[in-house]
Amino acid sequence: MYGDKPRQKSMNLTPREIQILKLIMAELKSEEIAHQLGISLPTVVTHRRHLFLKLGVKSVVGLVKEALRMGLA
Repeated sequence: MYGDKPRQKSMNLTPREIQILKLIMAELKSEEIAHQLGISLPTVVTHRRHLFLKLGVKSVVGLVKEALRMGLA
């Protein structure tokens, strides 16, 4: 049962959210992510907000912990 939790969470993330999560794990700032992906800063902020909500975390540390549980490292 617990083993299915990470899979369910990762299946709910869009490919772009996963891409942004990986860049957050690489310690890029939102501005750097926007520049690297060629998207606006508000778009990155929206994706980050969705990640926090979908993964049920309150901090970047929580995002990284969930990403590790999902095997995104």
